[in-house]
Amino acid sequence: MKVVRNVPATHGREPVTRDPDYEFGFADDLRRRHSADELMALFRRFAAGDDHLDQLMRRTCVRALARSCGDGLRIGPSVGLRHPETFEIGDGVVIGEQAVIQGRFDGTCRIGHKVWIGPQAYLDVRDAVIGNYVGWGPGAKLLGSKHSGEPVHEPIIATDLIIARTIIEDEADIGVNAVLLPGVTIGRGAIVGAGAVVTHDVPPFAKVAGAPAQVIGFRNANLTRKGVRA
Repeated sequence: MKVVRNVPATHGREPVTRDPDYEFGFADDLRRRHSADELMALFRRFAAGDDHLDQLMRRTCVRALARSCGDGLRIGPSVGLRHPETFEIGDGVVIGEQAVIQGRFDGTCRIGHKVWIGPQAYLDVRDAVIGNYVGWGPGAKLLGSKHSGEPVHEPIIATDLIIARTIIEDEADIGVNAVLLPGVTIGRGAIVGAGAVVTHDVPPFAKVAGAPAQVIGFRNANLTRKGVRA
């Protein structure tokens, strides 16, 4: 007989506690004393461990670098960050072990409140908006750019990059090892199945699966394909 357990959610329900005042002062002091490159070097010094000091230093370095950073940020061991100075991070964000979040020097990445990013995720956030209460499965990927492929006599890798804004609206859930291609919008409350390859926008509250991803249903049976109640 198959055993199925139903247990309460933790991250999505737990309140966010305000970080101690000294962390904000510490971040301000680091920002005054160090360049962005020096702060990233300091972040990497504390990247591997997972005790209180490692967590504190990673969070403080990001707070010193980012455009904004809310309370309760948790960054797992061996996380890779590129251009965190372009990040805007909400309250209660969790970034799992070995995740990589790659910005761009002239880009913008907004990560909303209570976002959970799983281990070994890869997010190209050169132009990305991730809403509140978004779940991002382990190993799932966001691709924010692609090569134009033109002119054809050039190697593709040598052609211009096209950067397209990707939007994941509030309360959406991205499954394990899913891939989101540049420029897609995942509607509010939608579910992207494990291993799905999303090439087009996903309607609010839709469930999509497959490669390429197709709508296989809606979380509310009274919703039509356009997200309008029948």
